[in-house]
Amino acid sequence: MEIAYCTWSMRDVPLEEGLPVIAQIGYTGIELAVTPGWPTELYTLDAATRRRIRELLAAYDLTLAAIAGHTTVCAEDPDEHAANMQRLRDTIDLADDLRQKGHTPVVVSLVGGDVDDWGRLKHLVAERVAELGGYAASKGVIFAPEMHSGTAMDLPRKAVWLVEQVNHPSVKLNFDISHTEIEGMPTEEACRAMGPHTVFTHVKDQRGYFPWTYEFLTPGAGPCDYVRYLKAMDAAGYTGFIGMEVSVMVQRQPGYDPFVDAALGYYALRRAFNASGVPLARINPRATIQPRSGGTR
Repeated sequence: MEIAYCTWSMRDVPLEEGLPVIAQIGYTGIELAVTPGWPTELYTLDAATRRRIRELLAAYDLTLAAIAGHTTVCAEDPDEHAANMQRLRDTIDLADDLRQKGHTPVVVSLVGGDVDDWGRLKHLVAERVAELGGYAASKGVIFAPEMHSGTAMDLPRKAVWLVEQVNHPSVKLNFDISHTEIEGMPTEEACRAMGPHTVFTHVKDQRGYFPWTYEFLTPGAGPCDYVRYLKAMDAAGYTGFIGMEVSVMVQRQPGYDPFVDAALGYYALRRAFNASGVPLARINPRATIQPRSGGTR
């Protein structure tokens, strides 16, 4: 496994400023957020910008582990649905365009909708995800829907049903353990269910339970047992990136410093790798700051 940084966590920082620091901390991959409002929003990425992204990734020894293209597939209005599917296809095209040698591009997206929509819409979601899987396959890309609390696909059993129903080699899952944690599901149970179908991950810290009082935190700032998590993912056969994500809940706090939280999350995961015995495949050769042996904030 390796550790990736999700640029979702760095909404107000241009890539040219952010990536050097991410590499210096030790990350070896990034998930690129292309959602509206981020500096790398999909439709602002012209040919010159894409070329510059490729140059930056190479310069700082970073793998483009995934692209976050979150766009609902639950829209029931035909025009809205057509626009959403086109955006997802365009995101898949971007992943293909930014392809790096030796790495299969991955596009991550929530499925959207509300919890109560699943029974009514799950077959429609499967049909649309299968269509996206076919398009992704034509580009040599993997499309990875994400299970997320509060959406139509909010539980592992739903996510596993979807990927088994679609049954397409270019459709896998993005697994964010924080969403099963706030649902009260044991770590091993969640990883055992999701791990075999997972192509990318997010980790956040968290406290409380959904839908009551809960909060997402930066890894290292809460009670999440990442040693337990890494052991469970390793047992499930997962070998890919662990994507460190900072929730919007944290980003909205006064004084939020994305670089401080990027370091906090990385070092929490680095220590967990050391304690778990699960191999960390690579540390960025540009890393200039070493984690302390003690705790952090």
